[in-house]
Amino acid sequence: MFEKSWLEVFGLSGFLDVAFMALLIYLVLVWFKKTRAAFVLTGILIVAGMYLLTRLFNLIMTATMFEQFFAIILIAMVVIFQEELRNIFEKVAVWSLERRLTRRKVTQLTREETETLVRCLLDFSRQKHGSLIVLVGKDLLLRHLTGGVDLFGEMSEPILKSLFDPNSIGHDGAVVIKGNRIIQFSCHLPLSKNLKKVAWGGTRHAAALGLTELTDAMCLVVSEESGAISVAHRGAIHEVRDPDQLIKILEKFYHEVSPVRSKTVWKNVFKKNYREKIMALLLSLVLWFVLVHGSKEIYRNFSVPIELGVLPQTWEVVELEPRVLEVTLRGPRRLFIFLTGDRIKFSPKIRLEPGVQKIRVYSNQIGFPKNIELESFDPKILKLHLEKMARVEELDEPDTSRAVGE
Repeated sequence: MFEKSWLEVFGLSGFLDVAFMALLIYLVLVWFKKTRAAFVLTGILIVAGMYLLTRLFNLIMTATMFEQFFAIILIAMVVIFQEELRNIFEKVAVWSLERRLTRRKVTQLTREETETLVRCLLDFSRQKHGSLIVLVGKDLLLRHLTGGVDLFGEMSEPILKSLFDPNSIGHDGAVVIKGNRIIQFSCHLPLSKNLKKVAWGGTRHAAALGLTELTDAMCLVVSEESGAISVAHRGAIHEVRDPDQLIKILEKFYHEVSPVRSKTVWKNVFKKNYREKIMALLLSLVLWFVLVHGSKEIYRNFSVPIELGVLPQTWEVVELEPRVLEVTLRGPRRLFIFLTGDRIKFSPKIRLEPGVQKIRVYSNQIGFPKNIELESFDPKILKLHLEKMARVEELDEPDTSRAVGE
């Protein structure tokens, strides 16, 4: 009936609850990190922290205001980040399919094939042939691609150079490569709205950045004006001038897409995004303590001193039994965190009559904070003995009868 320790309350259900919530928070944090929505994460965390404090201190009006505010913010976020949210639900919908696909062996580019791709990019750079190559990662790209012609051919230098030949009909579009096979060519990609990152580039750069903001694909761009080679990945784009560095970037990308299983796989699990994982676990625990552990109904006993108020000077309390009232309150655990016995008051109504009187205790005479209920109290009857003394002036008056007689 009475309060249990948090370990007893936690149990298996609490562990699963915290683990699942931590996973959801981690996915949200990683999503904020990868998208342009990262700048609003700090603000959301601050507002959420203030809301938890209002729940903890039982600030009903402020908590209600925050709840209404969250409803408006939720609608605004759905409108503003509809593309990113659509991408999340798409990933959830195809998760089982992707799991089956990842069990199969994913073809990686060999060193020779990687050098072939880099050699083509260098030739495009020298000849200033504008080109855009998309390397498929783990995410599905179908929804983000428009137009395009299916090819499904093995990647080779002659095919790539023929596709990006200025005299070719589809040279202005993007070529999509999955593993070592060319899936499509002459594809159109979504343009990035982050104009600051591509102010120095053209439409190809905006398209490359736009696709990498929505998926984990890597885009390779050759500028038609300057011949510069740029790499776009995870919402960032930068120029690469060293061929060896470009080879290392490609090898690292394919290693992330299809990592080689090793004994250090569990080390990578803890090292990758470890800050987000720690933050997600801490936030999940805080939410559990405030929303679950704090909302559990408990009972707590308090010994409340009986206050008779200020009596006239001519009245004296000879006996009061008992001196304290044992009170049991019931309510959510969070309301008892800062509740002490001095906030509970009991002042019975007494009659100024000499002698012994019995006073019945009523529940409406016991004062305690709101949203907490009175479960029981003891005793139900008090024993009070009052006596009336002589007036203070008469006791303090000097005896002047002898002086007057003399």
